Amino acid sequence: MRMFFTALTGLLVCMASIANAEDGACLVAANLAHADFALPRIAAAIQKKQLNVTIIGSASSTIMGPAGLKSAYPIRLEAALARRFPDIAVKVSSHATPRQTAAEMSHGLERILVDEKPALVIWQTGTVDAMLGIDPEEFRSTLDEGVDIIQKASANVIFMNMQYSPRTDTMIAAAPYNDAMRWVALQREIPLFDRLSIMRLWNDLGTFDFHSTTKSTDMAERVHNCIAQLLADLTVESARIAAPELKDVR
Repeated sequence: MRMFFTALTGLLVCMASIANAEDGACLVAANLAHADFALPRIAAAIQKKQLNVTIIGSASSTIMGPAGLKSAYPIRLEAALARRFPDIAVKVSSHATPRQTAAEMSHGLERILVDEKPALVIWQTGTVDAMLGIDPEEFRSTLDEGVDIIQKASANVIFMNMQYSPRTDTMIAAAPYNDAMRWVALQREIPLFDRLSIMRLWNDLGTFDFHSTTKSTDMAERVHNCIAQLLADLTVESARIAAPELKDVR
């Protein structure tokens, strides 16, 4: 146990040097991607040398065009976790279905969990519910029920909220859905990857220009790369926090 905890601590120490080799833009928002809660299932999976991660999301989990899934954050997350855990078998599976509400995503959760047996589920949702005007209380209830399903399958969960776009920011009433997601995260002690705030900060600082309209996917690929790096850091930090609790994991 001590060796495992020491190894994770060592990984965190060397993460700065890893980040230097990657896009420095990612670090601008690093303070917004931190682990508020421990994820013991991840720590247990790392100890067993096999980390399976399942991403449930919508169209923003992909990149439009020829790059597609090959350059989107799920595949980049797998590579980032593999670098951080070089002695661990890492597999990230993505289920990205356009225009799905949180309720529609949750309907397929049980089958996915049985088939893939993940230690971690990253649930990216909120945009479609906001666009369709789903009752925020219904959205909150769906999240709660989904967390129950995931935890009964012996998996941890990380919430990811919607992405930021200055072109649609005034058109979509995102606040009630982000508030609902944050409330469930706090009540259930679930980390929230605040993609909305991260991308808004990048836009405000000029790190990425989300006002621009271009057919090139270069910026989208860089954004997805940064999302993956920050998610990987959060995963490592969550496992480190959970390491002392491994004795309680069955």
